[in-house]
Amino acid sequence: MSGHLALIADRDQIIAAAGGGSKQVLGKSVSKALEEKMNSRETVCTSRSDKNYVSVTEDESEEYQHEVIIPIITQGDVIGAVVLLSSSLGDEMNEVEMKLAQSAAGFLGKQMEQ
Repeated sequence: MSGHLALIADRDQIIAAAGGGSKQVLGKSVSKALEEKMNSRETVCTSRSDKNYVSVTEDESEEYQHEVIIPIITQGDVIGAVVLLSSSLGDEMNEVEMKLAQSAAGFLGKQMEQ
């Protein structure tokens, strides 16, 4: 819906992807930096030029310019993350993408509780 690359990651790898370039990242291992962000339950909304930017996969071949990362929490435990990525320089992430990713993470967290 957002026009961005949307990813769902568990604690080890990218398990679902939709959007342009999704086949290149599906099944790849998540980076140590992303794993740390998930473990610390950090919400990330940043651009590549910012010091808070993290690579999503270990061998990130695509140069993504903007990202949103929201951890998926089930029964108090982090089980993964929802990630939105944009390759376009002028396509910065904002409140809309944050809310979209938060809604997806909340929905997935609740589904896993059942």
